[in-house]
Amino acid sequence: MRFATKAIRAGQGADPATGSIIVPIYQTVNYIFDDIGRPHNFEYSRSANPTRSALEQCLASLEEAKYGLAFSSGMAAVDAVLSLLRPGDHVVSSEHIYGGTFRLFEKVYAPRGVSFSYVDGTAPEAFAAALRPETRLVWIETPANPLLQLVDVEAVAAIAHARGARLAADNTFASPYFQRPLAQGADIVLHSTTKYISGHSDVIGGAVLTNDTQIFEQVRFYQNAAGAVPGPQDCWLSLRGLKTLAVRMRQHEANARRMAEFLAGDRRVEEVLYPGLPSHPQHELAKRQMDGFGAIVSFRLPGGLAQVRWFIQAARLFLFAESLGGVESLVCHPATMSHGTLTPAERERIGIRDGTLRLSVGIEDADDLMEDLDQALASSGK
Repeated sequence: MRFATKAIRAGQGADPATGSIIVPIYQTVNYIFDDIGRPHNFEYSRSANPTRSALEQCLASLEEAKYGLAFSSGMAAVDAVLSLLRPGDHVVSSEHIYGGTFRLFEKVYAPRGVSFSYVDGTAPEAFAAALRPETRLVWIETPANPLLQLVDVEAVAAIAHARGARLAADNTFASPYFQRPLAQGADIVLHSTTKYISGHSDVIGGAVLTNDTQIFEQVRFYQNAAGAVPGPQDCWLSLRGLKTLAVRMRQHEANARRMAEFLAGDRRVEEVLYPGLPSHPQHELAKRQMDGFGAIVSFRLPGGLAQVRWFIQAARLFLFAESLGGVESLVCHPATMSHGTLTPAERERIGIRDGTLRLSVGIEDADDLMEDLDQALASSGK
């Protein structure tokens, strides 16, 4: 089956009990046992639930993975992957990652004895230089939040594997529709399913996908032991969102291209960051390893924080809010929102300035969105 068909059908056969063509919400905790030590099928919904299993099978199919695990949030998925590490282990991470991931690295796992090094993710040789004998994991996010730097997945996977390390790739921004890192050599793929996979800003979730049986078993054990599982209602909402992932991503990207091109041609804007623009320094890499350029557009206003305030107050369709990936368009100020936990010096070092804004371009009419950007820029420039 091809992508759009798998999104609707994989893991979602007719319900055997009723014949329902939609996977039911199995709102249950317990299941009967046939005998001592012999569950009829499922045994306890922290360990597994039929609605969750359908979501996991569908996500695995879309990411070209053997195994999928759904979590209660994207950060729960990140934590589950980090559970593979032990005190004394070392992680090499691209320096451009979500602020919440950085916080978990430095505030939770570093005090437990795991060490982290951060490198320029756009330079594969930087990963090679940072690897140590105790390096167990290489962590990348591509495209990266919020400045949309890309990592050459195939090159970094080869570097990690040559030194006995695993590669984990956060694929949230691209979604499996535009990028499948496991096929390019990654060992683990993560998602905040809150974003494009669910797609409607109404459910929190995460996922871990892999082809490695040992990784799957270890992460599944940790999930069951720690209990960061999504409820069946959340899984059902994510499954519903998946059914339209292909059509949504096509429209998201079409709209984002128009916004990026409009902003790039506007002298009121200092810089536009979007992998689909030929001006993006990794445009050729994006064409090679992605099937599309995504729907996040970041840009800089020359007037800094004061101009940002004017812009967000003037915008009408681009709502000022956290998160991304829903059908509605949002504008985020990374310095005070997604990366607010970083110090000013850390933000400056990786290029997140006060004048930086991140657009999550929705699927509204593109002309309306462009008009909104135009009038917001006009208001902010006064």
